Amino acid sequence: MLVELGPKAQRLKMNSIDPSLVVTLLGMLVSIVSAAAIVRQKLAAVIEQMRDIETRLRKLDTRFDKSEVHQSTTEQRVSVLSTMLSPERRQVLHERLATMESHCETLRRDVNTLQHMHNGRHPSVPPVEKVEHDD
Repeated sequence: MLVELGPKAQRLKMNSIDPSLVVTLLGMLVSIVSAAAIVRQKLAAVIEQMRDIETRLRKLDTRFDKSEVHQSTTEQRVSVLSTMLSPERRQVLHERLATMESHCETLRRDVNTLQHMHNGRHPSVPPVEKVEHDD
């Protein structure tokens, strides 16, 4: 058997709040607030980790850049040395050195010949004025 409630009773039933509903809503509110606090705490920890990772990444980037510069400098030095010590270049330098030694030997022989031609005596040389007047 159903009893129909009048309009006034229906309004009272709608206006009244069930205590179990209040407890459920308060429980949900507490859950949401505690979840927000946990999320906030975890987010702060994640942000701190991200800052630490960024700092480490910047240090690694700096070290990598220095390493690249060092490698580039070393490669350039090796390139210069390999060019200087290349067999073709060494051959040209040895040929030049052999030519210079040959010239030195020739010049030494010429100087020795001139020294042997000179007998150590110095004949007197007339003054320049007399040579001009004698003509």
